[in-house]
Amino acid sequence: MKNLLLRLSGRFFLQLLKMLALLLAVSIIAFALISASPIDPVQQYILNLGTAVSPEQRAEIAEYWEQDTPPLTRYLSWLSHLLRGDLGESSLYRRPVAEIIGERFWNSISLMLCAWLFAGLIGFSLGCLMAMNEGKWADRFLKRLCYVLSALPSFWLGLVLLLLFSVWLPIFPIGFSGPIGMLSENISFWQRLHHLFLPALTLSLLSFGNVALHTREKLIDVLHSDYVLFARARAAGKWKILQRHGLRNILLPALTLQFSSFAELFGGSVLAETVFSFPGLGSAVAAAGLNSDVPLLLGISLFSALFVSVGNMIAELLYGLVDPRIREAAR
Repeated sequence: MKNLLLRLSGRFFLQLLKMLALLLAVSIIAFALISASPIDPVQQYILNLGTAVSPEQRAEIAEYWEQDTPPLTRYLSWLSHLLRGDLGESSLYRRPVAEIIGERFWNSISLMLCAWLFAGLIGFSLGCLMAMNEGKWADRFLKRLCYVLSALPSFWLGLVLLLLFSVWLPIFPIGFSGPIGMLSENISFWQRLHHLFLPALTLSLLSFGNVALHTREKLIDVLHSDYVLFARARAAGKWKILQRHGLRNILLPALTLQFSSFAELFGGSVLAETVFSFPGLGSAVAAAGLNSDVPLLLGISLFSALFVSVGNMIAELLYGLVDPRIREAAR
């Protein structure tokens, strides 16, 4: 037992070091890309003010936002504040970045969690259905549908769904996370779910195709194996074979692909939240990019990388529960 705990703690420490190295690399790359942007943060800040400023006031603004210092000095200053738990102040919202991320995170996590569950359940089920009907019309039709949906851009699919189910068939609201004019504390759970459905459906339709196609290929390999042939020789039904042999062998790859789709969901949520005017991290990072809000962009980039890394760590911890061989190897 003691050796097992030591091995698990060693693996966790190694994963933690990898995560810290990844976050450092993400912060450096994000800062370099933002610094190379043609948008002048000071000029954009003045435009957002809507008033004329003198050259002296412009110099004071540049000094306040540290835009008059070299990029390396600005990065080291930002990193030193980050190590003290300070993500800085947003130049667009004039509020602490951590506070904005905390507010927007819950909207984004509810959106991505619904889309993640939809994509995983629908994709895994359709993948099993296609593999069990390999070569038949259902397999051919669903495979082409997955290819088409995987190639569609999220903003276009969101606009089509918005046009169909909010304009032509007014079943769902046209956007936002709740009814217009209502306070957040007065919005019921079902009203939030009603506003959440279309954005979550847009994200899930873009992700489930990869899960379905990957599950199909893995299950076809299992169904063509010798032990499945032996099971068929013993007159086992195809659904019994799927339950006893197929699910055990395809669950681990599907779990890996499902957790790795966090990054894809984050990328798609930027466009989906913009199309549906959904107040999450995606719409915040789009607004920050258009207005050159450097602290907010860096904070969301770092938080997104942290979120994806934690998801991958959770997937690795779940491998031992899914596959006993991995649990035995850890001992």
